[in-house]
Amino acid sequence: MESANIYKDLEYKDDAPAITVLYKSSATKEVRIAFKAGQTMAEHQTPYPISVMLVEGKLDFGVEGTVHHLTKGDILFLEGGIPHDLTAVEDSIVRLSLSTQDSVDRVKSVAANS
Repeated sequence: MESANIYKDLEYKDDAPAITVLYKSSATKEVRIAFKAGQTMAEHQTPYPISVMLVEGKLDFGVEGTVHHLTKGDILFLEGGIPHDLTAVEDSIVRLSLSTQDSVDRVKSVAANS
């Protein structure tokens, strides 16, 4: 069994979204992304499917030019290869589920370079 608490040791960074691996299972890597209002992750894509859940806050999630206004509790799924971007409308916490084949360093690089 694996477990984690999305609020434990929660921190927001001033310069970029804060990315924390909550746990790794045999199928996924569960990642927390903490955004301060106004922070972004520029358009990017992953070669693998992802699932995104907005745990707290409000977030604009762009998919191929269409902006989806996410609110607390919204969950979405994207196949790999689909361009998307994120902008925090207010302080927000995102749970990102990645394939074990995907790299958390890739996500950190997108956040750092946005």
